[in-house]
Amino acid sequence: MKIIDEPRVYLVGKQATNESEIDRFLADHDVDRWDTDTGVAGQKLSEIAGRICYMSFAKPRPGGNAVYLDRIMSVKHGSVLEHCVWNFIFTGVSRSFTHELIRHRAGFGYSQLSQRYVDESVAEFVEPACIATNSELHEVWRSAVEHAQQAYVQLVEGLSHKFAEEQDKTLRRKLARQAARSVLPNATETKIFVTANARALRHFIELRANEHADVEIRAVAIKVLEILQSEAPNLFGDYQLITLPDGTTAARTDNAKV
Repeated sequence: MKIIDEPRVYLVGKQATNESEIDRFLADHDVDRWDTDTGVAGQKLSEIAGRICYMSFAKPRPGGNAVYLDRIMSVKHGSVLEHCVWNFIFTGVSRSFTHELIRHRAGFGYSQLSQRYVDESVAEFVEPACIATNSELHEVWRSAVEHAQQAYVQLVEGLSHKFAEEQDKTLRRKLARQAARSVLPNATETKIFVTANARALRHFIELRANEHADVEIRAVAIKVLEILQSEAPNLFGDYQLITLPDGTTAARTDNAKV
C-alpha cells in the first residue's frame, strides 16, 4: 500500500490571444493604436475586458497592465477577471479534499477519476501529517486503511460472481466496483482536472490558502498560487505568503473579495 504525503499540481492549459482580431476590433472603432506591456494572455484579456466597459483604448493612463489591473482590483471590478482561464490537474489528493474543492462552483469546472470504472484494489492513500508524525496514530490509521482496501478487494470479487450472468464485461465490472467502493475511506487518493477563471481562483485562494482552512486543501491552494504568481503576476502578485507557527504556509492579500 502506497501512502502519499504531498499533493501535486500540474498547469496543463492556459489561454492565447488572437491578435489579428483584437487589431480588427480596434480598427473598427477608430482606435489607431493600442497596446499593453504584458505578454500574458489572461492579463491582456482582462485589461481588454475592462477597457471595453469604458472604451478607454484611445487614451490609456500610464503604468501599463500591472497598474491597470491593480486599479481594477482595488475598486473590486472583479467581473473582468472572469475572462482569463487556466487548466490544472491535481493528483495525490484525497476524496476528503475533493469533497471540499467542488463546493467552489461559480467559475470552476471539474472532471474527476471515477471509482465506478477505475479499479481501486491498488489505490494509494493520503495520510494527514498530524497522524503521520505520530507513530502510534499512524499505525491505527494504516491498519484501518489496509482493512478497508482488503474489504474492497473481497467485495469486488464476490460481486463479480454475483453479476456473472451479465454479458457486458464493462458493465459487470462497473456494477461490482460501484458497490464495493462504499467501504473505501476518504483518504483514498484521487485525481481531478480543474478549470477555473482568475476571479474564481482568487476566491479559492482567499478561502483555502487561509490559516483557518484544512491543511490539505491549503497546501493545494498555496501550490496553485505559486504557479499563478509566476504565470500572471499582475493578477496574483498582491498575495503575501506567511509561515505559520506549525511550519505550514498561508497567504494574505489586501485585495480580498475582488
